[in-house]
Amino acid sequence: MKEWMLSEAEGYEILGKYGVPVPAFKIVTTAEEAGDVAESIGFPVVMKIVSPQIIHKSDSGGVVTSIGTKEGAQAAFNRIVTSVKEYNPKAKIEGVIIEEQAKPGLELIIGGKTDPTFGKVITFGIGGTLVELMKDVTLRILPATEEDVREMVKEIRSYPLISGYRGSKPKDEETLVQAILNVCKFFEENKQVKEFDINPLRLYESGACAVDSRIILRDINGVQKKEERPDVPLEYFNPRSVAIIGASDDPTKMGYAVMHNLLHFPGQLYPVNNKRDTIQGLKAYQTIKDIPSPVDMAVITVPAMYVPQVVEECGEKGVNVAVVITAGFKEMGEDGKALEERIVAIANKYGTRIVGPNCLGLIVPPRGLDTTYVHQSPRPGNIAFLSQSGAIVNTVVDWSLAEDIGFSAVVSVGNQSDLNFFDYMRWVERDPNTKAIIMYIEEISDGDAFMKVASEVSKTKPIIAIKSGSSDRGSKAAASHTGSLSGSYDVYMEAFRRSGVLAVHTLTGAFLAAEMLSHPKRYPLGSRAVVVTNAGGFAVLSSDYAERYGIDLVDLPADVVDELNEFLPEFWNKGNPVDLLGDASERRFEQTFEILAKHDDLWDMCFIVGFPNNILSSEQLANQILKLSGNTNKRIVSSLLGGGSMDRGRKILREHSIPSFEELDFTFRVIGRVLWQQFRVSAPGLL
Repeated sequence: MKEWMLSEAEGYEILGKYGVPVPAFKIVTTAEEAGDVAESIGFPVVMKIVSPQIIHKSDSGGVVTSIGTKEGAQAAFNRIVTSVKEYNPKAKIEGVIIEEQAKPGLELIIGGKTDPTFGKVITFGIGGTLVELMKDVTLRILPATEEDVREMVKEIRSYPLISGYRGSKPKDEETLVQAILNVCKFFEENKQVKEFDINPLRLYESGACAVDSRIILRDINGVQKKEERPDVPLEYFNPRSVAIIGASDDPTKMGYAVMHNLLHFPGQLYPVNNKRDTIQGLKAYQTIKDIPSPVDMAVITVPAMYVPQVVEECGEKGVNVAVVITAGFKEMGEDGKALEERIVAIANKYGTRIVGPNCLGLIVPPRGLDTTYVHQSPRPGNIAFLSQSGAIVNTVVDWSLAEDIGFSAVVSVGNQSDLNFFDYMRWVERDPNTKAIIMYIEEISDGDAFMKVASEVSKTKPIIAIKSGSSDRGSKAAASHTGSLSGSYDVYMEAFRRSGVLAVHTLTGAFLAAEMLSHPKRYPLGSRAVVVTNAGGFAVLSSDYAERYGIDLVDLPADVVDELNEFLPEFWNKGNPVDLLGDASERRFEQTFEILAKHDDLWDMCFIVGFPNNILSSEQLANQILKLSGNTNKRIVSSLLGGGSMDRGRKILREHSIPSFEELDFTFRVIGRVLWQQFRVSAPGLL
């Protein structure tokens, strides 16, 4: 795709038309003209070479600053032209730009790029020569509202330099906001603009000036908008009959493992193998077309070269969904990509949908359907897990069995040649068994569609995402793993936040967040919190973690302290966290919770931290937590710390959709990340 860069003058001209403050400027072609123009603009001025072949103007001697006289401008013109000709004799000199020399100010950057996944993105932060050193920037995916822009300005760490710092006068924040809004409009309306940066934009106590700009355009001919597809019917994921093509009796074969996991499927099961009459005790068929009854779903494990023929036979049979476990497609290069496109074209001809290829398959535990080769099928539950890595599915399923976590659906999406994340999200959105959705993502091909679908789905069912590829090495690994390139990690994080998707960094954090958000109350209503515990050490740690992760521990009003004084020991700490002391009984917790429920206008969430002791069992504490949850519409977060002695209490809470965290730091990290998603607090933490 052809790309080219606007000259500095062209950049100033177009930005000026959009109301971005730019210096007075003009291009000249002679020394005499330079003197006259410089005088008309007003000294001091800056002069720069205008040449398509000269990118780094200073390196070529093509920039002269602080010119204060007419004669100086004439001399500068001659000096610039001579230096550039010596630097590159073949350079085409179109002239010299003379521009008003902006006075010193706070140097900021406004930039934009066209992300390959999410489209146009605007960036703002500290600019000038410090931009790469400080890396103090924030971003938004366009379109951006005035509220978005005002949030951006306040988000950078250096915002005090704008608002006024240590006696310095505040800068013109309103002009800055308007300049960013004008730049957003320019970027949105000019589809050919691929990327740009205004660096620096100098901000003053009154006004601003875009001192330098770089705008790159591209040819956009041939860019096509993707059409929306209808939702896949729910019955496609609830088949009455399944055929395993490539089923085997050999334990070393993929077809054996898949067949083995499907033996407990309650519907009709048909092994297909052209060399055997029976497979694992069931009658086998030469081809899927030989099966006398209808087949809703086919699982394909034959080598890649045979898959097109098998998909053709599935289409002729009227199969709704073909789960292609087989690898050897686009992840292997151009030949594999062509083979993958061929099977999709065949499937489209018959209306057959494809899961994969190059995937582990899908599992629907409540239905007893497991088309994968995992070691042991997971338990039924209310979490849907969608993954772009089959190995991670295998690991998570194995881990879930030990942790007593169940699933409503598990999908290894593979290469997403046909069915993709959007289709699966729409499926589990409509699935009554699903209460929360976890996604492991390496790459999204259509960012606009993802944000649209995720924004709609997350309104009714929480979505938690783990995005790989945050490092350069991680990005390269993702590309070789599934034949796809990871986009900009920071842009993904912003897309998730904007779409209501909670971004986390660990699998453990994802499942803890899913448990918490699957509760009917879901998100806290704000960041105000109260902590109740019977352990002084954990009270201190709670204060530390709350501050670290952006959680606001409220001060208890005097009247609330007076009410607590009526039954708490005289030497309780009389503050928040509320330390009920190590001898706290069930009744002491109950009375405290009654006071907190009575005054729940003071807080948005209540952290309850318990530990093993002989005075209060985990069951007793859990029952009081449930009672408090029933007496308030605010969010209750529990941490039953310790080993197996706390398991009974944890189980009681989990049965009522109240997650019980087993590590205190993680408790506050999860909530901190949720608050960042909801309210963009300053300390999101890492899960």
